[in-house]
Amino acid sequence: MNYLCSPSYSITIRVEIDNKIGMFARIATAISSAGGDLGSVDIVRTEQGKIIRDITVNARDEDHEKTIVKAIKTVMGVKVLRTMDRTFLVHEGGKIEIRNKLPIRDRSDLSKIYTPGVARVCMDIHQNKEHAYRYTIKGNSVAVVSDGTAVLGLGDIGPEAALPVMEGKAMIFKEFANIDAFPIVLNTKNVDEIVATVKNIAPAFGGINLEDISGPRCFEVEARLRKLLDIPVFHDDQHGTAVVALAALINVSRLLKRDLRKFKIVVVGAGAAGTATTRILLSSGVKDIIVCDRAGALYAGRKQDMDPWKRELAKITNPRKMKGSISDVMKGADVFIGLSAPNVITAADIRKMGRDPIVFALANPEPEIAPEEAVDIVRVMATGRSDYPNQINNMLGFPGIFRGLLDVRAHGVNEAVKLAAAQAIAHTLETKELHEDYIIPGPFDRKVAAHVAAAVSEAAKKTGLTR
Repeated sequence: MNYLCSPSYSITIRVEIDNKIGMFARIATAISSAGGDLGSVDIVRTEQGKIIRDITVNARDEDHEKTIVKAIKTVMGVKVLRTMDRTFLVHEGGKIEIRNKLPIRDRSDLSKIYTPGVARVCMDIHQNKEHAYRYTIKGNSVAVVSDGTAVLGLGDIGPEAALPVMEGKAMIFKEFANIDAFPIVLNTKNVDEIVATVKNIAPAFGGINLEDISGPRCFEVEARLRKLLDIPVFHDDQHGTAVVALAALINVSRLLKRDLRKFKIVVVGAGAAGTATTRILLSSGVKDIIVCDRAGALYAGRKQDMDPWKRELAKITNPRKMKGSISDVMKGADVFIGLSAPNVITAADIRKMGRDPIVFALANPEPEIAPEEAVDIVRVMATGRSDYPNQINNMLGFPGIFRGLLDVRAHGVNEAVKLAAAQAIAHTLETKELHEDYIIPGPFDRKVAAHVAAAVSEAAKKTGLTR
């Protein structure tokens, strides 16, 4: 399907134009006719009878970018000199760097920050390891660790190709929570090697953010590291998604004046995000949840396509013992939460749901149903995309969660912390602000991380996670 133009497919086209009246209007018409979204226009230089301009245009995808450029080339008196992909430009040389907090101006500075003065600090930490939180970056540092096996919707693309995502995550940590995060990609898919590597680098960090590790290995990696380490280990693909999805559903219940615990919910996707979302919904008091995978509803005793994690999930869900396809179990449901793949449900499936259906189609970049197909038949629609209302975006969760955990030097993460984070995100919005297209704060709402951090710190204190 044709999605809206997006800044992620933004190009700058450098053109040489005959310096005549009306020329730019012809270019603008060509861009519009090709479906492009015209942005900024800058004059680079003027020459005799010519003017050089940089024209920025948003497109839908790479093929659409080429269509727009081709349309410009058809305008008489215009020559395309160069096309620059603005997304690739912002990645050139990487997106993050390390900066010193203090200047090194002379020998005096050097003797304090390095040898010989640093030896005194080393020995202090040797005698009391907890002082690493005070005298090193440990107290404000997070490792963003991936093996590159489940990157965005791209799948197993390897550690080098995963690095741009991890850098982006590190940027968000810094921008929204002032946390120094370091991208670490591992050239192994072996669970034992991943666990050993993270365990061995952990002394430098106050927390570990696992990212884009495929299931079901991600469950074992996280579980083993939580037992081995005395710092928070948080797989954001699981728990970040779960926290923000719960926050959105809390606000839907506030908007519709309905009891969250009485919702009948169908979760499609039994992987990392689907499992964690199901578990946090159960922790929040929801009783009737059916989880589906490609083979249909999970239920106790199902034989087809089951593993230990799915069997465990089947034991604690589907209280009515429903069987059948996704379409079958959606009948009468109040909420659909998709954490799976594109186009797994239809408008007809939604019409089978209860009154005021709520649909969270969170597969990214292509959701379980195109919003255009569902918007007229749902009460509330959410996606994982930034170009539609109600984006379920993990960046509402992880910066504040880690900020709150680091602030109290937490030695772990528990369910109370995640529930507190979800409530904090939800209640950043006042009830009077809520409406069908605004059930979750925007990703640039600066209040969110602070609210989440405060709530997480308090929950960590109450549940004995602090040092």
